[in-house]
Amino acid sequence: MFESSPPAPAQLDVFEAVRQGWAAFSRAPWVFVGFSLLLTVVNAIFSGIQRLGTNEEGLPISGPMALVALLGAVAGVIVSLWGSVALVRGSWSALEGGQPSFATFVRWDGAAMIRLFRNGLVLGVLVGLMLLVAAGLAFGVAQLSQLLAVLPLLVALLVLIYVVINQKFLAQVSLLEGLGPISAIQRGRAVVDPQWGQVLLLGLAEFAVMLLGLMACVVGLFVAIPVVACISTAAYRQVFGTTDLTGLMTGSDAGQDAASLV
Repeated sequence: MFESSPPAPAQLDVFEAVRQGWAAFSRAPWVFVGFSLLLTVVNAIFSGIQRLGTNEEGLPISGPMALVALLGAVAGVIVSLWGSVALVRGSWSALEGGQPSFATFVRWDGAAMIRLFRNGLVLGVLVGLMLLVAAGLAFGVAQLSQLLAVLPLLVALLVLIYVVINQKFLAQVSLLEGLGPISAIQRGRAVVDPQWGQVLLLGLAEFAVMLLGLMACVVGLFVAIPVVACISTAAYRQVFGTTDLTGLMTGSDAGQDAASLV
């Protein structure tokens, strides 16, 4: 069981979140950058393994190579989950005033990874179903008028933007509050909806940081990725509270069930 119920939401200050995020990154810049580099290299290795088993069209070359491609893809997902958990843990530690070490990032937490994967998967399925419905409606309307066929797709795009911003903190909610998929999605809606515009502004600020990193000869991404993680976690702490309800920072959730299924 996790410790207690989540605290009441508060208002987001985007500029303060950016300031706090940068200050947190500055407490251990080389550790953050080093882990980002490690994560990129490991992801590239498994991506290469996945490509070994497929042709230019992305189809398996043979039965055995299909297994190689599958193993590479699964390993890539696991590494991405591990990296996401690590960046939240490292940024949280820095925002608490600490200096996260490399061990803070590389520690394995299977329970946290399962929560993140499960909640992200459910959200992805729901979004996928929405897009399928929109595509079906667009196809049906296209039989009547090509001009009107764009309307369902436009509505779907607007809803998609709403959901992306609405669920901006799904990773942190999943990792730090221990909620199941539906509860985590509902928690995001309840907290973000009243200040959706502010969270949109936060997303744009993070996009600008990533763009600056990309423009800095791509190498800047190794700085931009952890900076964005710190900014996002700082914003989460402003809005959702500063309590670790799952023991993510201490590792005390490692042997627990992965929270509620809903």
